[in-house]
Amino acid sequence: MKTNTRHILSAALLLSASLFRAGDAVIAQEYSTGYEFMRIPTSAHSAALGGNTVSLAEDDATLLLVNPAAINYVADKTLSLDYTSYISGTNKLGAVFIKQTGERGTVGLGAQVLSYGEMTETTSDMTVLGKYSASDIDVQGGYTYMLDERWSGGVQAKILFSNYGEFNSTAIGFDIGLHYYDSGRGWMLGLVGQNLGGQIKALHETHEALPFALAFGVSRELANAPLRFTFTLPDITHWQKTFFHNISLGCDIFPSKQTWLAIGYNPLRAREMRTGKDDKSHGAGLSLGGGLSIKDFKVGVAWGKYHVAASSLIINASYSF
Repeated sequence: MKTNTRHILSAALLLSASLFRAGDAVIAQEYSTGYEFMRIPTSAHSAALGGNTVSLAEDDATLLLVNPAAINYVADKTLSLDYTSYISGTNKLGAVFIKQTGERGTVGLGAQVLSYGEMTETTSDMTVLGKYSASDIDVQGGYTYMLDERWSGGVQAKILFSNYGEFNSTAIGFDIGLHYYDSGRGWMLGLVGQNLGGQIKALHETHEALPFALAFGVSRELANAPLRFTFTLPDITHWQKTFFHNISLGCDIFPSKQTWLAIGYNPLRAREMRTGKDDKSHGAGLSLGGGLSIKDFKVGVAWGKYHVAASSLIINASYSF
């Protein structure tokens, strides 16, 4: 496949223009938005490396939910199921299916359901009216195209539903990404604009923004050691005063070709979770994970603290037919 520099530059310029226009609109608003469940990690490997890791080039179908330009490395006809145990009894279930189309294209389809369980409905004077359920749903479809041997571009459309008792809302979002992988030198780069779009039906009268983020990441595999280091700017659009609090760091260890172990650290998450007289984060920001591949079956597990009061567990299991 010959390198087509014009196509790569065009894709990069289109991505940058659309992202920074969206970013300007988002920065003008408060950082808190609607559909915050979109920030919860789904990929165990990405989560283990610190969170929003957009540079990975892996046979991992859940990367569709992180960077749609990276799914061209996933085996044809792969089905992945995922489970996330979040804080306060909140649980998320999901599925992703990846299918290669032609020599350069890859299609990904997925759905995620986040359930908050049953809640008690009361009046202002605390009279109990009954129970109601609350949930968020994300349905997505993405397409990746190989621009040449190293560059790929991807786009993903998402329909988001929130249902809280008698209230519900709907939004449409998009992810646009670029990915670079030089297998000879071990370099991986990712750039993605996540959650462009807007709400088309509000819970109340006020329409909320989607949690837009412009993320950039770099990963480097070492030639003489089974290690890979990852550096990520998970949200450039909401820059912190200290550079250290704008990054996340991760390291992979590969004991064999069939296994991986990972550790990550997110300084901003640790700072946000500092509480109490000791002003400690109590492990928040730290993440760990591991994975195993046996022929066409793969499983990945990640642990992290997204709140000082509880830990989160993510499990991915996939099979290539």
